Amino acid sequence: MSFQPPGDCPVCGEPVPDGRKSCPHCGSDERSGWSDETRQDALDLPDEDFNYRDFVEKEFGTGGRRTRPAFLWWIVGLVMVAVLIWVFVIGH
Repeated sequence: MSFQPPGDCPVCGEPVPDGRKSCPHCGSDERSGWSDETRQDALDLPDEDFNYRDFVEKEFGTGGRRTRPAFLWWIVGLVMVAVLIWVFVIGH
């Protein structure tokens, strides 16, 4: 693909003014490529052999889900219900 300014940059889509040899927004030029291949590289998509499960394991570890916070919220909820019952039913 042969791009000549002015026009929209084929990599990032920003306008490239007349007389410029590179995009002022992303820096692409005729040496780095005004091509469809460069445009796809600019999307920062994972490779075809990307394994999501391995990524999650590396980022977050293999620890199991913790149930203690959920149990704590149940206790907090029951205490709040008890307080509301006491205020509106027993308190009057």
